[in-house]
Amino acid sequence: MKRVFATVLLLMVAGGVGAQGWLKPRPDAFPPEVEPAPKALTMAATVEEMASWDRYPTYETYLAMMQQWAESYPALCHVDTIGVSLQGRLILSMYIAPQTDDDRFRPEFFYSSTIHGDEVTGYVMMLRLIDTLLGSYGISPRLTQLLDDTRISINPLANPDGTYRMGNHTVQGALRYNANGIDLNRNFPDPFATTKAAVEQENQAMIDYVSSHQFRLSANLHGGSEVMNYPWDCFTTQQRPHPQSAWWQEVGRRFVDTCRSYSPNHFNDVNSSGVIAGGDWYVIHGGRQDYMNYYHQCLEMTMEVSLAKLLASERLPEYWRFLAPSLINYIFEIHNLPDAVGVQVPEKEVRWRTTADIPAGTQASLYDLTGRLLASGRWPLEGCRLPAGVYLVKAGNQCFKQFFSSDAQ
Repeated sequence: MKRVFATVLLLMVAGGVGAQGWLKPRPDAFPPEVEPAPKALTMAATVEEMASWDRYPTYETYLAMMQQWAESYPALCHVDTIGVSLQGRLILSMYIAPQTDDDRFRPEFFYSSTIHGDEVTGYVMMLRLIDTLLGSYGISPRLTQLLDDTRISINPLANPDGTYRMGNHTVQGALRYNANGIDLNRNFPDPFATTKAAVEQENQAMIDYVSSHQFRLSANLHGGSEVMNYPWDCFTTQQRPHPQSAWWQEVGRRFVDTCRSYSPNHFNDVNSSGVIAGGDWYVIHGGRQDYMNYYHQCLEMTMEVSLAKLLASERLPEYWRFLAPSLINYIFEIHNLPDAVGVQVPEKEVRWRTTADIPAGTQASLYDLTGRLLASGRWPLEGCRLPAGVYLVKAGNQCFKQFFSSDAQ
């Protein structure tokens, strides 16, 4: 896992008619080339200018903020480099986890934002969430417990080239696509598609990153509407409902109801509930949501968190006030997951790629990364049938991380 060191400065109109009438078109159905900039789009050229949270950071300020947090809270967090964009900008994630002996047995959560470069509200929300979680440790008992019980990764900006299309100094003129003109949220491996597109550099870096973790719950933040969009995106619920759709609806309603308790006039532009299955809104292929749910058995949803894509900067504090409690509560949902994700990932006999030399015949126990015992016996535990992923093996007094692939032969 790469670290960032101190030297780095750092939606076709909706096709269905439901009980509530025509749905608002999904904002990415016919995306504009460039959305007109709002009247107020103020940039912060320094970390200090971000103090009131009513500005967007320049790219250099973003890097400096991430680095400053890592230096200020070394026992709580570090910065991971997910990868580098086509134009050489860093794709970063703040990994927040107090250092404890049972670190590997705590569930992993992932937030990511702005895979569409012009949907920037979530970008600032994620930066402020990082600041809140780190600054509350040891002060807020509730958030302290959350960090003690959960490993949290937050990627504020997944498409930096799209966001800073006009240069590192401004988000004005931001574009949804990457530097190759590709919509990154149509470019992930799609288990239900008949054709396979070449994966863009930014997405391959993200795939490598999530493959090195065992995320159990995640969300991808967008803008252009306000609705909780749960899987599948590839199908309508009549065609193929997600096995955990009832759970998703409960989680989505909790998110929306909490937001409305602070600001009642939000999350009503698509439907009255503020929660919808993606395919019932508009079918897409190659989205990250379906990729994460299918290939990684990670419960991920798409959060459309602001009507405006390029939200006027002076409105950012307003959005934080009603979004923050729900964004925090959603992390807590990782401790209330359904018994099984139920996505259709084939199980095959384990073929281990070991990270340590464990002698054959050694008594061993196999765990998932939440600490749940899966099997025990003599190594190499042949005959185990499990989804692809990362597991822990305890052999004697030592614990080793082990990997295998579902296509292993």
